[in-house]
Amino acid sequence: MQETWIVTGGAGFIGSNFVRLALAENWCAKVVVFDALTYAGNLDNLQPYLESDSRLVFVRGDVANAGDVEKVFADHKPHRVFHFAAESHVDRSIQNSAPFVITNVLGTQLLLSAARKHETKRFLLVSTDEVYGALPLNSADKFHEKRPYCPSSPYAASKASADFLALAAFHTYGQDVVITNCSNNYGPYQFPEKLIPLMIMNALKGEQLPVYGDGLYVRDWIHVEDQCRAVRLCGLEGKSGETYCIGSDNEQPNIAVVKMILKLTGRDETLIRYVKDRPGHDRRYAIDSAKVREQLGWKPRIDWGNGLAATVRWYVDNATWLDRIRTGEFQKYYAELYGDRQ
Repeated sequence: MQETWIVTGGAGFIGSNFVRLALAENWCAKVVVFDALTYAGNLDNLQPYLESDSRLVFVRGDVANAGDVEKVFADHKPHRVFHFAAESHVDRSIQNSAPFVITNVLGTQLLLSAARKHETKRFLLVSTDEVYGALPLNSADKFHEKRPYCPSSPYAASKASADFLALAAFHTYGQDVVITNCSNNYGPYQFPEKLIPLMIMNALKGEQLPVYGDGLYVRDWIHVEDQCRAVRLCGLEGKSGETYCIGSDNEQPNIAVVKMILKLTGRDETLIRYVKDRPGHDRRYAIDSAKVREQLGWKPRIDWGNGLAATVRWYVDNATWLDRIRTGEFQKYYAELYGDRQ
């Protein structure tokens, strides 16, 4: 496809996996990664393409800086924007919500405005199932596109605001906008503040694995490559003004995930340490992805057992990448978050 795509947050976890697939499978002619390289952005995630592939262009810039946004659109005239860039960790949003409002809300507004000005063909906003709030345990209820928004955390509220801005752009200006709301992702290149990479990292080091509350919080886990393929499909074939919920029907309690990781790393369950719960912790997420499956023909390719085992192997094989992540700043954050939660 002879198109130029801007991928915001393309050096982060999901964004970099999307970029790597786009280049490996020739999804477009040029990918412009637009990333501020905050703590979770890492140019190592884009290797070896960054050094050897002329189809990949990296632009360092902030989605919440109007000048940066205008320049990347003016210089590259994208056909499509895939907007992954976001502050995304609930725990950090509880500590300080301001960066979430700035990046997720203001940043989305600036990108939407630039896309209209430069007549970008389509704007795909990558969002989260957390905008819908929480579901009860032992229920058949699932999130779907018609469910009312009810965000519980500052992070979820900021993403809900971004969704509303995108929908308003469609209704007010006729802008070609599509939104995806996805369940919890796992896979390679994920920053170890999130559950799965954090547990893998600690297990490999023989350190304690902190588990919130009773460990029975349930999430619908999807491999990042399955999410990326769904995002591409929605970006190409989704109906303008529509939302698509993406999930894999793989609900797992956190404690079950932790125990699987311990088994895969050869560690025993004595490493588990239950810690004080975080405020406003949503009990359960689950996705009904019938719309994207039936209308666009998407379905997940990677099953949970194989995907998690491959993810653990990736972190084992990429110990240098992981060690570089374990910087002093991360250790300070980790101590603040878990050190006093006895």
